[in-house]
Amino acid sequence: MNYVRTFMLMAGLTALFGTVGYLLGGSGGMLIALAVAAATNLYSYWNSDRLALAAYDAQEVDERSAPELYGMVRDLAARAGMPMPRVYLIQEDQPNAFATGRNPQNAAVAATTGILRSLSYEELAGVMAHELAHIKNHDTLTMTVTATMAGAISTLTTFGMMFGSRENRPGLLVQILISVLAPLAAMVIQMAISRSREYEADRLGGEIAGNPAWLADALAKIAGAVEHIPNETAEAKPATAHMFIINPLSGLGMDNLFSTHPDTGNRIAALMEQARAMGVGRQAGGFAAPPQPGGPWGGRQRGPWG
Repeated sequence: MNYVRTFMLMAGLTALFGTVGYLLGGSGGMLIALAVAAATNLYSYWNSDRLALAAYDAQEVDERSAPELYGMVRDLAARAGMPMPRVYLIQEDQPNAFATGRNPQNAAVAATTGILRSLSYEELAGVMAHELAHIKNHDTLTMTVTATMAGAISTLTTFGMMFGSRENRPGLLVQILISVLAPLAAMVIQMAISRSREYEADRLGGEIAGNPAWLADALAKIAGAVEHIPNETAEAKPATAHMFIINPLSGLGMDNLFSTHPDTGNRIAALMEQARAMGVGRQAGGFAAPPQPGGPWGGRQRGPWG
């Protein structure tokens, strides 16, 4: 059902794109809008991972530079039956993580140094399992495409009103309504897609890690820390906020008016219900492994799991 809903929402986003083009420039404007949508999606398909990682100055690590983190992701990927993604670290105090890439064969997971300092080994395993679930479900591509299209709609409305032909340009009131309502509608659709995929990634991530309670505890810790530790890069680039496991924005600006993430309390409740259905508690069963010497990120400050 989540996949059907996602497909319908993406179809709605595409239809919105074409409708805005038609209202601003008639049939020619609609064709131009659809061509722009195809071009932006093609670009995001091939470059989404590189752009996202570069935006946060993420550094790739391997088994020598970050043995615990790399080994954790490798073992979780094996449990999930998927290829090993590239692993990155972000020098950022706010605890958070995200996944990116166009498919499981060309994917990456990134964790902040703050999350390594904040979470236990089991909790971090839950977070990494959640990110692998996004990759396995192809959510990284879906959410990249929706974010790109949502941004393109805003750009389209601006350029359409500024440079559209006078013959095809709608009246002033219609222009104002389009400029306000079209980006808002795109934001709502993007939010709905992201929220539906977060719940599914939580569920599958709980299965991959072996204990959904670990992810539930991690979400509570991350959400609490995000309120007090700002992520300046995310604040400057709010369009990337949907990638993270918890919304990294402070909520002080308008960019956080419509969150792309479900309520954290609802996510935790769903995970704890899943844990009860699986018959596991916070310490029972699952993935945890003893930490190895060397630290999770190349000898820098160690977290409580190392």
